[in-house]
Amino acid sequence: MEALKKSDFWYDLPEELIAQTPAEPRDSSRLLVYHRDTKTIEHRIFRDITDYLRAGDVLVVNRTRVLPARIYAHTEHGGAVEVLLLKRLSLDEWEVLVRPGKKCRPGARLIVNDELSLTVQSVTQSGERIVRFAYDGAFEDILSRVGTMPLPPYIHEKLKDPERYQTVYSKENGSAAAPTAGLHFTPELLERIRAMGVEIAEVLLHVGLGTFRPVKEENVLDHKMHSEYYEVSEEAADIVNRARREGRRVICVGTTSVRTLETVADEGGFLHPCKGNTEIFIYPPYRFKCVDALITNFHLPESTLLMLVSALCSREEMLRVYETAVQERYRFFSFGDAMLIL
Repeated sequence: MEALKKSDFWYDLPEELIAQTPAEPRDSSRLLVYHRDTKTIEHRIFRDITDYLRAGDVLVVNRTRVLPARIYAHTEHGGAVEVLLLKRLSLDEWEVLVRPGKKCRPGARLIVNDELSLTVQSVTQSGERIVRFAYDGAFEDILSRVGTMPLPPYIHEKLKDPERYQTVYSKENGSAAAPTAGLHFTPELLERIRAMGVEIAEVLLHVGLGTFRPVKEENVLDHKMHSEYYEVSEEAADIVNRARREGRRVICVGTTSVRTLETVADEGGFLHPCKGNTEIFIYPPYRFKCVDALITNFHLPESTLLMLVSALCSREEMLRVYETAVQERYRFFSFGDAMLIL
């Protein structure tokens, strides 16, 4: 088989289609419905998603919460440094991105304020820093005061309400970015979905920036995914496994839920409760073991996320769907509209 190239996943996107603010209310965003069996497309509103769900379906959501992970610090000589928390390694140790990197060599001390500072321990192969924090009090409390929401660089508008970059079912702090497919749900819509007889299974994957990191190598197989922490509880595994045994659909909300299930599923598509780190990279042709359908947003050209959704049909077919979304003026990326792939 010919090697997959990064450029195979390019599409043209007018800049004005990159959503700068979230839809209000959450479930008023648009929904493109793609039927894989007939290769047909429908245009709906997100709250209409109930028309495509049925009793017995399992909706798998990621309960992670986004940390206020962007911190502004300064060196002991006064130089400004921006720090982005990526992944907690131990109680006080984190993997972070820093800007500018030249001020952050091993041994450098960065000061945030009187109660929080950090020291650079080492530099990873891909340029991140391993740092150790020193603080007085509870780290999470201090972070909630000094940190800001790490919105993606293509969003230039200030977010009025930080909760709009959290899903309504978020519970556990740890992500550097939101699992954005879940941003379209409201508590009322979830109640309607439950009342229909749809089960909801919660998994956890703390989203790092590796998911969004540009693919630099032209040969897709040379790209290495950043590792991200996940957990699948006994309860979630039981809900999904029961549905699998009974031939009911497993529908993932977002690519992070897909990556969690496909990391954990055995060859028969059944889950075993576990936790760990995943570097799973899904691209066509991939045989999904556990996932029947996906709710997702529209992803960046040449991104690993576009590669993942292409694996659900084909690269050519997904690019055709994206071309339609551009023609129909859908809103793209984190605060954009949604797609349901059935």
